[in-house]
Amino acid sequence: MEEAPVYKRVLLKLSGEAFAGEQDFGIDPRFLEYISLEIKSLVEAGVQTAIVIGGGNIFRGIEGLEIGIDRATGDYMGMLATVINALALQSALERIAQIPTRVLSAIEMRQVAEPYIRRRAIRHLEKGRVVIFAAGTGNPFFSTDTAGALRAIEIGADLLIKATKVDGIYTDDPLKNPKAEFIQEIAYLEAINRGLRVMDYTAMTLCKENRLPILVLNIKKPGNLLRAVMGERVGSLVR
Repeated sequence: MEEAPVYKRVLLKLSGEAFAGEQDFGIDPRFLEYISLEIKSLVEAGVQTAIVIGGGNIFRGIEGLEIGIDRATGDYMGMLATVINALALQSALERIAQIPTRVLSAIEMRQVAEPYIRRRAIRHLEKGRVVIFAAGTGNPFFSTDTAGALRAIEIGADLLIKATKVDGIYTDDPLKNPKAEFIQEIAYLEAINRGLRVMDYTAMTLCKENRLPILVLNIKKPGNLLRAVMGERVGSLVR
């Protein structure tokens, strides 16, 4: 008998920057192909998979302040950027991985996505569809990290996976400080008190209050997602 996954339902938080791949801007088709196959491995293992995507490869709300756009308007623009990424990922998942998907948007735009309804999202997951949550929480001043935590709690996910470009949580940025120490496991409150920016504080607090574990791993290492849901020691765990 094949080994069953430890986590039955997960939410994967992907940054917009990851979609740019090796580029400075836009969407890298090579990353879309890679991440589609990684997500396919979760679905084939029987894991109900939901995804929240950032939009930093296209526009960040806070960047609008530098060009005279007020924060709320800039945040709404950033939410629209996440919809672009969500549609790109949906297309790649269905074309490359042959996986049925649904995009649910917190900002209503019925021509391209379903409106976010919690019970509908759960039903899609139960039917084996990958659910992509777009437009963050639908509110300005909240990051897509917070959206990831909120949606994971709403759908009853067993685990929130934060995909990064490093192997997990470190005492400092390992790409800048080679002496930074790796942290394999840490409590929510300790991570917050030590200023370890695993996710923003609102997201961390939501996870802490709802006892939702956060796994931080390197998305660039093939097979990491599957190993994680199967219970192998991958990345850093916050709980």
